[in-house]
Amino acid sequence: MKGLAWGVMLAAVALVALLGPWLAPYDPAGQDVALGAVGPSATHLLGTDHLGRDVLSRVMVRAGTALIGPVFIAVGTTALGTTLGLLTGYRRGWVDAVLMRLNDLMFALPGLLILIVVVRVAGGSYLTAVVSLIVLGAPSGIRVIRSLALTQRELAYVDAARTLRLSARRIMFRHVLPNLAPTVTANLLLNFVFALIAMSGLSFLGVGLPPGTADWGLMIEENRTILDLNPWASLAPTLLITITAVVATILGDRVFETLRCC
Repeated sequence: MKGLAWGVMLAAVALVALLGPWLAPYDPAGQDVALGAVGPSATHLLGTDHLGRDVLSRVMVRAGTALIGPVFIAVGTTALGTTLGLLTGYRRGWVDAVLMRLNDLMFALPGLLILIVVVRVAGGSYLTAVVSLIVLGAPSGIRVIRSLALTQRELAYVDAARTLRLSARRIMFRHVLPNLAPTVTANLLLNFVFALIAMSGLSFLGVGLPPGTADWGLMIEENRTILDLNPWASLAPTLLITITAVVATILGDRVFETLRCC
């Protein structure tokens, strides 16, 4: 039941991301410079920012921007990490040696610094940030899945599949992978949390999105100067990032425990 509750909370955030443009009470880009930054009121439930834009509308409408990128990153990182982890753990030999040395090299690199440099050199593209985070986030998944695949390849059901002369690809993806489902699912949600925080951090630094975009991370940075006038302009996106990350992390743990027991 607890896992269902966390799932409902995460689904609610996703629903806001999908329906935000239709649910928002105001145009998120609409400005009222004469009004300026004011605190919450009956007209503006979360107040307005320095340009008089409704904070609630901006938070709702751009929830999709804040979440869709991390979802793609999580799926890409999990798929890449799982595939290469299975390959290295099951095949062993030179494939394992080469890929794991490359994996160790990725761990040794300052990921955040490389990410910022790559995105800046590529012109601050949102797509570049997504692809870079997929590549930089894959090594941890590769290592986890590899360690599990090393254990699975020594079990009796894998020996039986080899005796039946099944191909290595079929054994990996039709027999070994289903037994790794709890870990893969948990990795997916944890990768989403990693991507959400990383993309929000990049937005806060002004990397990956154009100025004025109502992204959660960018909203935090833009509204730092009006904390005394309307703290909710920065606090609302901060809370949403935190709540979404916490819910996804706890849900990943619950899903892992549920699948492992089944």
